[in-house]
Amino acid sequence: MGLSIGWIVRQVRRHLDFPAAEVTISLLTGYFAYIPAELIGVSAVIAAVTAGIYLGWHTPELTTPEVRLLGESAWEIVTFTLNAILFTLIGLQLPGILDELDAYAASDLLWWALAVWLTVLAVRALWVYPAAKLPRLLLRRIRERDPMPTRSALALITWSGMRGGVSLAAALAIPLTIDAGEAFPGRSLILFLTFAVIFGTLVVQGLTLPAVIRLLRLQDDGEDDAREEAQARIHAARAALLRLDELAEEEWVRADTAERVRNGYGFRRDRFSAWLDGGDDGSIEARSRDFQRLRRELLNAERAAVQGLRRSGEISDEVARRVERDLDLEDARLEI
Repeated sequence: MGLSIGWIVRQVRRHLDFPAAEVTISLLTGYFAYIPAELIGVSAVIAAVTAGIYLGWHTPELTTPEVRLLGESAWEIVTFTLNAILFTLIGLQLPGILDELDAYAASDLLWWALAVWLTVLAVRALWVYPAAKLPRLLLRRIRERDPMPTRSALALITWSGMRGGVSLAAALAIPLTIDAGEAFPGRSLILFLTFAVIFGTLVVQGLTLPAVIRLLRLQDDGEDDAREEAQARIHAARAALLRLDELAEEEWVRADTAERVRNGYGFRRDRFSAWLDGGDDGSIEARSRDFQRLRRELLNAERAAVQGLRRSGEISDEVARRVERDLDLEDARLEI
């Protein structure tokens, strides 16, 4: 069901050129998969997740830069809001859930909560190593590109298996009653145990994570991500320069424009190459920071000028917002 809905949404979005509608569809796709799956009696949660994975793979071919910028902002807000709503819902239900668990001894509830949490942790420990090892055994490409993590890193991955919104959504999706109209058996106990597991992973594992990192003597691997990003930016700049050389002879490409663009891409390639190879004495990075500082000063001057026109009534609020949006995009671009 998830794959079917994902495929249909993909075909619809291929023919759309309306950013607001495309972002709205992306926000509703989970419901498009969830509702029919619920009606036919299969796992609605798995259907929604499957549709999301399918469309996540194909999204780059379906979206424009404007849709991606708009969608990223919308999804960040929605994700935060949904997580907040989920935890609020479980918080509101928890007193009633505890009242319904009066038939159980408090010691039994605590033991069951601890047992389920430890089981979740043990299953993750048993799963992490094979999940890391098998792909590297089966595919040389993965093995060469991404070596096997150390045992310390795998231990950290095991301990950092937090549970949150998805677990809550799955638990809250359990119906209140069965087909006969009676209360769903054990629903309150399931919700309580789910909350206990989330509490254990977020509070116990989360708060002890820094200590575990120190105990395992792991170093911040942010440099690896930075190196990958630098390689990606170098590769992208080289591709742009090759394409520029192909287009240089076109009559609509002016020589001075091509040279200005070539210099920009060349500097970006050299900057990241110098950082990656360790051959920069600091001068290239200093030039980049000075340029970004200058551009930001100029962008602030532009914003002030536009706001002056708006306050004096020479331009409308809508025009001011459009111009400021372009300036903000240029400002955000400087962060790289």
